[in-house]
Amino acid sequence: MEKGNETVLVSESSYAQPGYWLTRYMILRLLGLIYAVAFLVAINQIIPLIGANGLLPIGLYLKEVSAALGSAGAGFVRLPSVFWLWHSDTALLTVAWIGLVLSLVVVAGYANVPLLTVLWFLYMSFNHVGQDWYGYGWEIQLTETGFLAIFLCPLLDLRPFPKHPPPLPVIILFRWLSFRIMLGSGLIKIRGDDVWRNGTALFYHFETQPIPGPLSRLLHFLPQIMLKMGVWFNWLAELVAPWFVFWPRIGRHIAGVIIVLFQINIIISGNLSFLNWLTIIPALACFDDGFWARLLPRRLVRKAAAAAEDAEVSKPMLNTAWVVAVVIALLSIQPVVNMLSPGQVMNTSFDPLDLVNTYGAFGSVGKDRFNVVFEGTTDDTTGGKANWKPYIYKGLPVLLNQPPLQIAPYQLRLDWQMWFAAMSTADQYPWTYNLVWKLLHNDSGAVSLFAGNPFPNRPPRYMRAVIYRYAFAKPGNPHGLYWTRERLGDWMPVLSANDERLIKFLRSEGWIR
Repeated sequence: MEKGNETVLVSESSYAQPGYWLTRYMILRLLGLIYAVAFLVAINQIIPLIGANGLLPIGLYLKEVSAALGSAGAGFVRLPSVFWLWHSDTALLTVAWIGLVLSLVVVAGYANVPLLTVLWFLYMSFNHVGQDWYGYGWEIQLTETGFLAIFLCPLLDLRPFPKHPPPLPVIILFRWLSFRIMLGSGLIKIRGDDVWRNGTALFYHFETQPIPGPLSRLLHFLPQIMLKMGVWFNWLAELVAPWFVFWPRIGRHIAGVIIVLFQINIIISGNLSFLNWLTIIPALACFDDGFWARLLPRRLVRKAAAAAEDAEVSKPMLNTAWVVAVVIALLSIQPVVNMLSPGQVMNTSFDPLDLVNTYGAFGSVGKDRFNVVFEGTTDDTTGGKANWKPYIYKGLPVLLNQPPLQIAPYQLRLDWQMWFAAMSTADQYPWTYNLVWKLLHNDSGAVSLFAGNPFPNRPPRYMRAVIYRYAFAKPGNPHGLYWTRERLGDWMPVLSANDERLIKFLRSEGWIR
């Protein structure tokens, strides 16, 4: 039965009554899990990336923003972050640990407005100072999703099934988010690369995606007709299904199932961080309690039904939801105009709080896989007789017999940036020179970003970066290889700790004194 603008579940066995108690429960649990992974990534990687001695130190960045905008206060208004107040290494780790602990509270089933607000602001704090390392679409997608989740909950009641039902306007806002994510992704593809329009994108994608997974090679060598069918399923999920998320419940349920299955398909085919897990969250708003009652444990369904029977509509909660809906509607104008524009830009925010953004992925698909491999030597020479040892990435391929690993929803931020860097030059990614400098000194933080240290006893005398073209080796090959590769040349010249050009450049950037 409906009460005002909120719906409640009357009977766990009544499929005809669309309540959203279980929907809220599922959305918040999955959101808590993703927050936990995101903060865990920060705990493990944030210091070598943006710490005081990191590759892109946060202190230098905040000074640059302050100078560009006129003051630290103006910087805070443009890029809100707790780190304007305190940005030492201790501060970075403290915020990350607080975020992880609070995320686990949400995973355990407890959430309210203050808790979710703190999580939202803490993660946004990392986004706004993370520079290159936090420049991905799923970062602002997490903050937008986290913002909406705040208004699913009562002000103070932490219980999984509190007294007040989830406001229907917020459920609809989640569907609106799912619509924009999926349709935006479909439009950027159909407007972008010819390989999407002619159905051949998956001939290349599994091999050239940022970090392939355990099944990527198998999928790459599937019959081409099956790979074309995968592209057609992509069109169904991204260009057709989004229009049905606002339909009556049967159409809405079918759309939700298609979107979720599509995301699961991507999850098992590669390592796209927590993007696809996160994209499932707003799609869950397509389902009501009648749907969940058929899937979830009976005990959980009974708890939701009992809460619904004793529910009381909160007018302040409902009124707040409508205010948020109006704000989101107004902030959606520019993202929608962008989405409909022939010059569509993806993964962009139009407001300082990242409340309503544009999304998209893989508008173009590379046909070749390029990998930059950092190599060092302790030899006195850099000629043909030098013994160069590679730094093995944790996710990107280096060794030819190295099978791809399942890493997602965890994210290896260095590996991701090096995937992009391999399609550019070292000068376009200047922090790579800082990375090489640190490897020349066996900097523990920089080394921790790799799978291991090939020079544990003393640092290398020389470093270089070589670019290769990698390709999947056919399964069952006699050498048991997962990869083949072709050396294309030097991506970065041979450098040493005494190289005056390197020292001068690093000093000009403020990375060394």
